[in-house]
Amino acid sequence: MPPLAVTKRLTLAAVAGALTAACSPLTLFATLSPKDPAARAAQGVAYGPGPRQTLDVYGPRGGGGQAPVAVFFYGGSWDSGRRQDYNWVGRALASRGFVAIVADYRLYPEVRYPAFLEDGALAVKWAVQHAREYGGDPDRIVLVGHSAGAYNAVMLGLDPRYLREAGVDPAKVKAVAGLAGPYDFLPLEGAITRRTFGEAADLPATQPLAHVGKTSPAAFLATGDADTVVYPRNTAALARKLREAGVPVEERHYPGVDHIRMILALSRPLRGRAPVLDEMTDFLRRHAS
Repeated sequence: MPPLAVTKRLTLAAVAGALTAACSPLTLFATLSPKDPAARAAQGVAYGPGPRQTLDVYGPRGGGGQAPVAVFFYGGSWDSGRRQDYNWVGRALASRGFVAIVADYRLYPEVRYPAFLEDGALAVKWAVQHAREYGGDPDRIVLVGHSAGAYNAVMLGLDPRYLREAGVDPAKVKAVAGLAGPYDFLPLEGAITRRTFGEAADLPATQPLAHVGKTSPAAFLATGDADTVVYPRNTAALARKLREAGVPVEERHYPGVDHIRMILALSRPLRGRAPVLDEMTDFLRRHAS
């Protein structure tokens, strides 16, 4: 068996083993998998006063110009996740020419909607204020997320009140990328969404679709047709609403890709399964120029 095939089998087995053992799902993968060359410019930087309001920064190797800045939010049902387990995402984005920021945020049961969006807005504020220190352009911000993190990234782009309340001009966000995100999940039927959003005074306002307008940022929206965790209809519905508003949108449905393989496709050993990284970063670069 070719070495790359062995690596793919081992890394997938590591993730599956971590999930079965109820460990942090991607800890083994983040530790063992080959990674893209990048410079980790900062680690564990505080963007707020809380212990989960921290972030890591990755930069292109040898970079020194004003690169676009990608702020990444991981998934985990708004109740789990650690930035350390997504170092390979930061490195993948940096390898494509972005100053990449991987941000932690507060989780359930400590908080419910909209606290994680408020944290995300503070992370973007930090990116705007400090981008130049790491070779980034504070006027060319893109937001990227997977699963619950895709909801966070897309909502921050579509509903400008969170950025404004954090003191950030929403126009600095040039594009968003959502991978396997939930954007249209009313009524609240599952335990995860009921506990996370059930206390919201205005439930329709929790949905990204409710905030689409002509000034919404360009969006790359991707899903896998084998995803049974967040159904592909979420991606299709939001893409359709954006197109109707005249917003540039690229909608991708990858055959045979499920929920976890959507994010793993960004990793160095597994990206041959679907061209998510190349297509996403090509779109983000075009709209951040």
